[in-house]
Amino acid sequence: MPTTLTLKNIPDDVYQRLKASAETHRRSLNSEAIVCLESVLIPGRMSVSERLARARALREALPKAKFRAKDIDAYKREGRQ
Repeated sequence: MPTTLTLKNIPDDVYQRLKASAETHRRSLNSEAIVCLESVLIPGRMSVSERLARARALREALPKAKFRAKDIDAYKREGRQ
């Protein structure tokens, strides 16, 4: 069952950053605060370095790419014209 939590004396800069983040993610302040708390407090979330290591391992397991990065960039630019 969810619990209500009231926060007091939030520094202005923290409030402004939370508000901007909520707007960016199209969430309410409450939802953004919950997401921020979950990302810090809930165990089992993957660290950035762990996520990168897994992505690199997946990339190595794939067959060699048919396209190079510069080819992909060229295709993207063509699609924007």
